[in-house]
Amino acid sequence: MKTSRPADADVRGERPFGGAVVTRTADSTRTFGRTLRLAFRSTAYLIVDIARGRFPMREAIVQGWFFISVSAVPAVLVALPLGVVIAVQVGSMTDNVGANSMAGAVGGMGVMQQIAPLAAALLIGGAGGSAISADLASRTIREEIDALRTLGIDPQRRLVSPRILAMVVVAPMLSVLIILMSILASFAVASLSQGVAPGSYWLSFGSFASTTDLIVCLFKAAVFGYVVAIISSQRGLEAKGGPKGVADSVNAAVVLSIIACMVVNLFITQVVLMFVPMRFL
Repeated sequence: MKTSRPADADVRGERPFGGAVVTRTADSTRTFGRTLRLAFRSTAYLIVDIARGRFPMREAIVQGWFFISVSAVPAVLVALPLGVVIAVQVGSMTDNVGANSMAGAVGGMGVMQQIAPLAAALLIGGAGGSAISADLASRTIREEIDALRTLGIDPQRRLVSPRILAMVVVAPMLSVLIILMSILASFAVASLSQGVAPGSYWLSFGSFASTTDLIVCLFKAAVFGYVVAIISSQRGLEAKGGPKGVADSVNAAVVLSIIACMVVNLFITQVVLMFVPMRFL
């Protein structure tokens, strides 16, 4: 008498492991392509509409003010502890080698070149990116996006482009705020608890910091804002599945935005170090 065997993967409707990997890779590639297309079209709409005076500037201002309102206070709350931690770590290292006067240069350059733009990326990715994705996903689930297309209004031109401009403008502003608060916190700790002379702190910082460092920092922040706006918009416009789809869209937007910003930061840093080496190396 033959014993029944469990149905294989094909009978149960399950894909083999290799097939699942190929399918997921193909889906990810198509999603990446749609994201690039969204970035190209939205950026083109942004440039053309500004040149022709038809850009919805009011929408961009409203979105920018909203991003500032949800990110400014968290930026300060993040920058102050970062400045304290940097001062403690840098102060310990410089004290061991007898170079307390270099605390301002090391701490300030670290904040300006890496910490400030990355902290801004985390903030705009978490606060701004989730807001963009939730808003557009809700509109998609309620079929408002389809209604706009029916009326002949391109949602990429009407909704995505203003959010891109707002995020690109707000991100450098947050980066400047983080630089200011972090360096002030680092200076307070270094001068009050580590015995660093205030004059030597600012002298060392001013000797090594340059306008190029600030420009690179602001450029990084603007690029991060652009990346977050594109990814969040793409996830929001492709949301499906009701309220759960909105939650999934927000989660994917935040995670993918932060990962993308880290990768872009690595690329920009390598390019900058190739053409603009650090002055104290």
